[in-house]
Amino acid sequence: MLNKLCLILILSSCYCLAVKAQIIKEFNVEEQQDVDLVRLDFSSYKGVSQIKKMYSSDPILIHTHLSKVNILPEFNYEINDRVLHASLSHHNVENDGFGKGLSSKLFANSEGDFDHTWEVGLSANYAYDMDFHFGIGKAHLDLSGLNIKKCKVKTATADVDLHYMEDAINGVEMDTLMVKINMGTVKGVNIAFAKADQMIFDVNYGKVDLNFKEDFDILKPCNISATVGAGSVNIVLPSSRYPYIVKIKSTAMCRTSVPSYLSSIDKETYASKGYHEDAENIMTFEIDVSVGSLTLK
Repeated sequence: MLNKLCLILILSSCYCLAVKAQIIKEFNVEEQQDVDLVRLDFSSYKGVSQIKKMYSSDPILIHTHLSKVNILPEFNYEINDRVLHASLSHHNVENDGFGKGLSSKLFANSEGDFDHTWEVGLSANYAYDMDFHFGIGKAHLDLSGLNIKKCKVKTATADVDLHYMEDAINGVEMDTLMVKINMGTVKGVNIAFAKADQMIFDVNYGKVDLNFKEDFDILKPCNISATVGAGSVNIVLPSSRYPYIVKIKSTAMCRTSVPSYLSSIDKETYASKGYHEDAENIMTFEIDVSVGSLTLK
């Protein structure tokens, strides 16, 4: 009987170790002298991802810890006409249904609950055009001090944090910054540092939380679109001395709070104190909330 008990305990311990075991993989592209642009297509169906600057001359370094692995990520790259095309794809072969994915998001209490972790390192020596596709989990993008020409993020039920450190603005003009989420939250800190012509934030169910508060003259003409089907939009606007207008589209099921320093042009449009039609660096905010709340500060 004692022998059987010992055997059960040993087998249980081995099973726990197997469950906790992780596979560590690393993918990288070494330094390239004849590359003008790096186009990165990154797709992961589950996990916690961090995208940030690395102090290296390599254009791409991806480090991952994988658990419950049925298939390994597929990484490829090639160079054509001075453009580096790189892609990483990690498919879902666990057959997670929407209900399972939803419960994973709602009841996860730590980053480890999403099974996989991804660290994507980028270099300040290159310009980037990036597409990210995240399934379930979280994504942290610290684009401080990088050269990002375009960045598009799409997720199923993954939260997205966009962050710029102070005095670490985008090194080039950005064409488009886009985040589309089925269910979750997008948060942007010092988001004006992106220097983007277009910013698009689209959430079906969840929250958009953006901070444009800046104290120096880096603001440029920009169209910012924030759309939420059901949830909330919270935006810290630039200083009122900058020229910008805010266009609001909402329903009777949306509670709206607009600061008193904005003047009303019509029932749906508001303007800052610095706004005039001939200003060269006008920012335009277009906000649409169907059900929930809108708060401007």
